[in-house]
Amino acid sequence: MIAALKNKNTYLKYIDSLRFALYCITHPLDGFWDLTHEKRGTYAAANTILFLTLLVRVMKLRYTSFIFLTVYWEGINIFLYIASVAFPLAMFVVGNWGLTTLFDGKGRLGQVYMASCYALTPYPLIQFPLMIFSNFVTVDEREFYTVISALSLLWAAMLFIAAMGQIHEFGFGKNLLFMVASLFAMLVIVFILLLFFSMISQGVAYFISIGKEIMFRL
Repeated sequence: MIAALKNKNTYLKYIDSLRFALYCITHPLDGFWDLTHEKRGTYAAANTILFLTLLVRVMKLRYTSFIFLTVYWEGINIFLYIASVAFPLAMFVVGNWGLTTLFDGKGRLGQVYMASCYALTPYPLIQFPLMIFSNFVTVDEREFYTVISALSLLWAAMLFIAAMGQIHEFGFGKNLLFMVASLFAMLVIVFILLLFFSMISQGVAYFISIGKEIMFRL
């Protein structure tokens, strides 16, 4: 009985935290403050929103009308396509947290991740019905589709800014500065990763060449 009640309470909290995403995107300042400071958000809901974002992005390849999106399936790698969203998001979370930690940012790594996922809410919320809508419109209505699609991205970008400001308790100017700095931090992370994997590949090639030399001499 106790376990059942606990599971039910966990489920209800998950549903409430998932529904709270709608409040965050319409009341970003209050919403993202309550998300972390009042414990209104959950990692389960954040993961769900991220999953839905990635799912809708992949579904768009298959179900968006060819009038608006032409897909060459021979050149598509689904895993790389998913990584094109997940990897930059991970770099932003790490980069933003790393920088703000050095300058009195209040947000923890988990909070930055959670808020970032919640900020993605407009994308699946708008892109999914837009994907269906694309199959019922003509070429002449293409501009309407483009504007609505761009709106989902712009809305999400504005939510990212609001979320980071509320989590780290930064003013607008300081928050905007660190958002730009986070983009540079992402480039630094990419450079470090490339350097790291380059060194690893060179090290592996070196030991392979030594092994081949030993085999040859034997």
